[in-house]
Amino acid sequence: MLRRVRANIRHVKAADRDGPVALFDSGVGGLTVLHECLVQIPHEDFLYLGDTARFPYGDRSLDELRAFAQELAAILVDEGAKMLVVACNSATSAAMPKLRQDLAGVVDVISVVEPESRLAADTTRNRRIGLLATPATVGSGAYQRALRKSAPGCEVTAVGTRELAPLIQREGDWWDQELVDCVDRVCEPLADAKVDTVILGCTHYPLIRPMLQRRLGRRVRLVSSGEAIAETVHDALRKDGLDRDDEDRRGDYSFICTGDPGEFHRVGGRFLQMPLGQVRQVEVRDPREVHA
Repeated sequence: MLRRVRANIRHVKAADRDGPVALFDSGVGGLTVLHECLVQIPHEDFLYLGDTARFPYGDRSLDELRAFAQELAAILVDEGAKMLVVACNSATSAAMPKLRQDLAGVVDVISVVEPESRLAADTTRNRRIGLLATPATVGSGAYQRALRKSAPGCEVTAVGTRELAPLIQREGDWWDQELVDCVDRVCEPLADAKVDTVILGCTHYPLIRPMLQRRLGRRVRLVSSGEAIAETVHDALRKDGLDRDDEDRRGDYSFICTGDPGEFHRVGGRFLQMPLGQVRQVEVRDPREVHA
């Protein structure tokens, strides 16, 4: 797999500063991260890839997630990305060390885990931090390791849920009692642990931030990847000499998905909260081929 990925990668460094910042996620949830980037770094171009054909990632094995992440990264670098943002928490938790190794000297790779963990460490007052994420993210231990560095001595309560992201991403009357009941269930252990800060460890969760805040109470601060990532991306672009010079410019943004473009367009607007233009489809490997 590594040889295939490297063979498809073009070398894109400072000379390609006009290329887009690229993000990928398991579905449309990462559009909440893109939203923050579009607001905070409006002069840059962005390219988003949603792996909707293989959504959800929450119960995938680590081997599958690493293979998916390598494949998506290769697609985006072939598209001319000058920086890669892994907006998917599950993929970040499983694949970041491997991705950074594979792409060293090609493009910088930004993850959601470290920025969120640093923000949570700076936010907590009682040193009790909660993590709400998918089972794959919780099981990887990535956030727990990051918090041991950024918030040593803090008590971490991690809750993994496979139900929440699919309930949020579905079409139709998604804001219903089933979703309310799920929120109540997953928040109960966090409330019992008396956390004062909760990391939203899935890009879908900011869409139901008001529901989570109401259940946990106003004294609990919710930390999401979008607010943490945008500043990190901007700083990294400037450090690498890849930041566009014209801050008055209004950048473009475009979309690729692996599933049905029509479905991506219908659901995606709710997450991006901005107009979606044309969505292009790309083919990826069937999950059954990962272990073949």
